Amino acid sequence: MIVAGVDFGTLSVRVSIFDSAKGRLGSATGEYPLARKKDDPDHATQSHRDHMQALAVAMRGALAAAGVEGAGIAALALDTTGSSVIPVGEGLEPLDDYYLWCDHRAKGEAAEITAAGRREKLEALEWCGGVYSSEWGFSKLLHWLRHSPAKRDRMATALEHCDMVAAVLCGITDPRQAPRSICAMGHKWMWNRELGGLPPEAFLEKVDPLMAGVRAKLDGRYATSDQIAGHLSPEWAAKLGLRAGIPIPVGAFDAHWDAIGAGVREGDVVNVVGTSTCIMAIAKQVDLIPGVCGVVKGSIHPEYFGIEAGLSATGDIFEAIARRAGSTVAALSEGLEEYRGGQTGLLRLTWDNGDRTVLVNAELGGVTLGWNLTHTAQDELFAAIEGTAFHTRVILERMAEHGVAIRRVINGGGIPRKNETLNRVYANVLNMPVLVPEGDVTSLGSAIMAFMAAGAFQTIEAAQQALCPPFRTIAPEAPSSAAYERLYPLYRKLYFGFGNPGAEAVAIGGVLPALRKLAAEIRK
Repeated sequence: MIVAGVDFGTLSVRVSIFDSAKGRLGSATGEYPLARKKDDPDHATQSHRDHMQALAVAMRGALAAAGVEGAGIAALALDTTGSSVIPVGEGLEPLDDYYLWCDHRAKGEAAEITAAGRREKLEALEWCGGVYSSEWGFSKLLHWLRHSPAKRDRMATALEHCDMVAAVLCGITDPRQAPRSICAMGHKWMWNRELGGLPPEAFLEKVDPLMAGVRAKLDGRYATSDQIAGHLSPEWAAKLGLRAGIPIPVGAFDAHWDAIGAGVREGDVVNVVGTSTCIMAIAKQVDLIPGVCGVVKGSIHPEYFGIEAGLSATGDIFEAIARRAGSTVAALSEGLEEYRGGQTGLLRLTWDNGDRTVLVNAELGGVTLGWNLTHTAQDELFAAIEGTAFHTRVILERMAEHGVAIRRVINGGGIPRKNETLNRVYANVLNMPVLVPEGDVTSLGSAIMAFMAAGAFQTIEAAQQALCPPFRTIAPEAPSSAAYERLYPLYRKLYFGFGNPGAEAVAIGGVLPALRKLAAEIRK
């Protein structure tokens, strides 16, 4: 059986054609622009039309690369970035561009929702870590309502990117029939089946009267991704070069299905490292985790609680360092394999795009301590890699403190496949082996869900066993791990002391001398 797996990333959509016995047959991508504003670094939007045009390009390219006819595709499944939100009118006609996941204009709205949730003792807020984020749905929708007075009366609903694409492909035009991904709505909109779905209407109105009626407008078919969103419409079958009527399961977020493609099992943590980092785990039972983005039943694997945390920027930080230096990440990375833990004397707090977990604070900015006159951009890049690893350790410790078993760490996403230094640093900072899939897993998770929709496998685990690549293991190195055991307490002190507005005063006068001392010892 042959299916198509679709993965919408930040700058492009990738379509991969998979055979249930042979694996990946071919892939292709279609690119689309990201609209930024120099005078507003929080602004990040994209066009629905651009997304769909790129999907058609990528699908036809993937079919050609795989050497198969579109009529032979048995199902397709799709994942997207999130929370990427679009307000739509009647017939699901876009009223504006998507507020992309990395759009942080709604940080004020997020703070208001958090304050109201705490004041009203909203239980749903605790399930998303106790702090609502500017990256999430209600804050973005409220920002749009406040800044789009001429359009808001025409809003029929707002949709997550994965749900919008699935509805359009299936020819669904009634908002009440639109699929609603529990993955998206649970992690980003405080939807919780046991708590009655979305937060109560009365709560939303207390946040802002503009939210009156929004809860009803967000009605739809809430479902996990083992359910069918619909079937490919004749119109889109013609545009994509496929057969009309093939099943399309309810979509999800890219990182969640990347975890499926990386072979996640209970006891695993999957770091999906790309422009940002999503840290994914599954568990049969789990406690609430303060500061962790969400605990949602069925969001990754339909039969487990999905746990999501992450960093608001990772690859984006590496790219920014290279850009400021007039270089590229690839060029700056040459020679990093010779660097040892702590040798630069730099300590990097990687808040360049705010903090997603565990402080959940979009107002923070990147900090680098320990500069001297001889430091280079390459030194800063290595320190940034160390900083993302330290931040990941903070998150894993918070998860473990609240009952998440962590027996294996898997580095998935695009960056670990081409940056061995990152994998080595993570193993040393975490002081445990890091597993890296030997093959490409991008869009494999969506292909697995497409196979499930087509009935090719009885369980997700059976599909993973057949299709997921084996791992290679990066073991920690004792000298660098020892150095990081000395650095990490300094990082942790600064992370919570400097990053938390309500933190008590901490003594930091010893930080810079300690960095210099450790660097001098390592250089000897």
